[in-house]
Amino acid sequence: MQSKPQLLVWITCDAVHIDPASGKHTILGVFSNIKARAFPVVHPYMVWFMTLTDVQPGQHRVRISMGLDPANPPALIERDFESQSPLHRINLINELRNLPFPQPGDYSILIEVDDEPILATSMTVGT
Repeated sequence: MQSKPQLLVWITCDAVHIDPASGKHTILGVFSNIKARAFPVVHPYMVWFMTLTDVQPGQHRVRISMGLDPANPPALIERDFESQSPLHRINLINELRNLPFPQPGDYSILIEVDDEPILATSMTVGT
């Protein structure tokens, strides 16, 4: 029986730098909520950094959705990635630009790999 992909790391941050010599990732400006003076507000730039393991070899698709309705959050990111081995750790850097938040609240985030949910969490956006 094949195991489903496991999410080892999920971080919201300002940026990720990859050292060209070593390939190491440096995570910059980690945060877990967003504060705004007024709504609607647009967040100019953020990164959702994730590390996956236990992903079977081959092509796969990750979808990250976010919205105020936890039952039906709209997809913000859909991208393909490749796994060489279930033993590998796969780092995915997901950039979001000009992300609108129409009102304050707890925004549900759903991460799926090949239509299989692997994380349901939330981000608080408030004043």
